[in-house]
Amino acid sequence: MMPTEEVQHMPPPAGRTAPGGSGPPALPSGSGAADLPATPSASPVEGAADPGVALAIRGLRKSFSGRTVLDALDLRLRSGEFMALLGANGCGKSTALRCVVGLEKPDGGTIHIHGREVGAARDTESVRLRRRTAMVFQQVHLVRRRSVLDNVCAGALGRLPLRHSLTPLLFPRELREEAMVCLDRVGLADRAAEPAGRLSGGQQQRVAIARALCQRASIILADEPVSALDPAAAEQVVGLLAELARDQGLAVAAVLHQPLLARRHADRVVGLLGGRVAVDAPAGALTEADLEALYAPDRRTTEQEHR
Repeated sequence: MMPTEEVQHMPPPAGRTAPGGSGPPALPSGSGAADLPATPSASPVEGAADPGVALAIRGLRKSFSGRTVLDALDLRLRSGEFMALLGANGCGKSTALRCVVGLEKPDGGTIHIHGREVGAARDTESVRLRRRTAMVFQQVHLVRRRSVLDNVCAGALGRLPLRHSLTPLLFPRELREEAMVCLDRVGLADRAAEPAGRLSGGQQQRVAIARALCQRASIILADEPVSALDPAAAEQVVGLLAELARDQGLAVAAVLHQPLLARRHADRVVGLLGGRVAVDAPAGALTEADLEALYAPDRRTTEQEHR
């Protein structure tokens, strides 16, 4: 067991900057927060005005059929930070991410992206802000018969003129070049021409991450991205997410069910319990007692099923 210490609600580390000299190819301009206007939010939230905070969630509430899933959740994610979200099934991890990208409508609370509040409605400003967030799912949603390169180019559909988005044949040359940079970043440039369906599960997940990069997202939210992968592929994918935070300055949050992966790769671990933050700690400070408390609901459910 690791040394016990007070870890709840510790401040996240400051955002990291990309190292100089050689390294992975730089992503195209437009992939960070600098492209957003610097105007202040109309509804300030603690931390939202901090330029280092990419995502600020305050008082987020969500219920399904009368069951509370998010109970006034507060959460911050900084640029250059890789945050792992841990917790038992049903504690609200995935729901929180889905609320950020607009797949679920919260019952209350606020969401700020780079200091600007995202409205619940699909107004022009909220849509524009949400394009700065990319979701990576357990099911990668690639078009298996299309080439790897075409799948990555699809990340840019939201910013393409309609005439260029009707078919991959009309994707501009500049977009294909940008997509190749993104594929090179995830180590799959040599597979660009292959149908996506021929790739392994881990490789397909890396293609999905490259697609998020081609979206020019500054925030990547990964919902159980390695749950269906073997341990070696899972290690590679989580390591890649950590590198994107460290080297490209992206804000990355991933829902994980593997605490060991979180300890090895994350900067910070946030554990949810009952729809609220129960643990907020540097990854190296996470204790076995923390994990026991976070996953106690899963153990109780298993015990009841076996009675």
